[in-house]
Amino acid sequence: MTAQNDLDQILAELYARQPEQHIRPRLEPTARLVGLMGDPQRNYGIIHITGTNGKTSTSRIIERILREHGLRTGRLTSPHLVNFNERIALDGDPVSDELLVDTYRDNKPLMDLVDQQLISEGHQPLTFFEAFTSLAFQLFSDAPVDVLVLEVGMGGEWDATNVADADVAVFTAIDLDHQKSLGNTVEEIATTKAGIIKEKSLVVSSRQYASVIEVLESRCSNLKLSGRDFEYGDVMADGFGTRFSVRGLASDYPQVWMPIIGFHQAQNAATAIAAVELFLGEGLRPIADEVLRAALADAVSPGRLQVVSKDPLVVLDGAHNPAGMASLTAAINDSFNAPKTLGLVAMLSDKDLSGTIAEMAQSFDQVICTQPTSPRGLPAEELAVICENYGIEVLSIEPSVTAAYKLANRLAAEEKAALFVTGSLYLIGDVLKYIQDQRLDEDDEE
Repeated sequence: MTAQNDLDQILAELYARQPEQHIRPRLEPTARLVGLMGDPQRNYGIIHITGTNGKTSTSRIIERILREHGLRTGRLTSPHLVNFNERIALDGDPVSDELLVDTYRDNKPLMDLVDQQLISEGHQPLTFFEAFTSLAFQLFSDAPVDVLVLEVGMGGEWDATNVADADVAVFTAIDLDHQKSLGNTVEEIATTKAGIIKEKSLVVSSRQYASVIEVLESRCSNLKLSGRDFEYGDVMADGFGTRFSVRGLASDYPQVWMPIIGFHQAQNAATAIAAVELFLGEGLRPIADEVLRAALADAVSPGRLQVVSKDPLVVLDGAHNPAGMASLTAAINDSFNAPKTLGLVAMLSDKDLSGTIAEMAQSFDQVICTQPTSPRGLPAEELAVICENYGIEVLSIEPSVTAAYKLANRLAAEEKAALFVTGSLYLIGDVLKYIQDQRLDEDDEE
């Protein structure tokens, strides 16, 4: 228990800093801290990923393909679903408590020094995300890793991760989200995200709005674009997974399969494949057929159309904005043969509630409203009012996630309905933790 207690202590210290959702658009403090650390982010290759939806799925697929090539990988994503360690992965596995604790303690004097300097200069001390990102860079350097798959926290240009220089800059689909921080149009958001493109970066992008493509091409001359330079097709649901073909930058990859559900995930996989082709051979080196098939067949993306029960069918999907909810609607139609659908829904108050719930109205016959364990969580009662305004039948209002999930599960079984848990990644994490705790209790009884 000592390592867990130590980790709880350092997490309390990190969380006492300005939280990651309160963005401070600056890079200099992070650059100052990693400079004192010896710039660990320069000690390995970097594949840097930004976008509105699909970042984590794309990151996980890229990392799994690289690992199948025999490379030692790091992966940095956020937020976590259940355990903080999920954010930092070494060779595909969450980092150990001991390694996190040791890295923090070794570098705490440097963080304290930067805090003191910033305060003396009239600035705020390091934020949670600035400190966390710098510690992760150091941990990956000490490991050491060959390549880091690095997901942007928010935006790109002034995100703390952008002290790293991308060998490959990856853009998943860019749409409206976090408008208060990133801008009110897709062009403004794309401009901020395009900040991850560095002088020597190779650049790859999923399909984008025409105006977004113009923004990206204004920042680089070598953009590899889905639908133009590479493509995916022949997409079909296949069991609890997706089968598709890819015309890559260096080769064709016909009829590959992965246990990740959703036609939109074929786009994420195609972008991931093109990113790996660029990283390993500037788009000229094909991925061996057996390597790609083995990697994709082992790829996972928790909390993204994740099936946690087949009877009744229960699917977790962190669709927290209109584009994400539209993808969920498409997946319900394409991948799940459900005569009736039930939604267990929670939202954060700072999201596009109207746009997301308008899309949600296309997906569910009925919903149960709850609220995530987050200070930003929208009260279940307020969510229910918005749902009813869009013509969605609200079966129950239950602020407790555990009680709401138990009720939703029982009703899904009785009504032979498919249950989709959605609206917030915090809700997904709460439900996953409950499921894991239940399974642990069952194992203990055995």
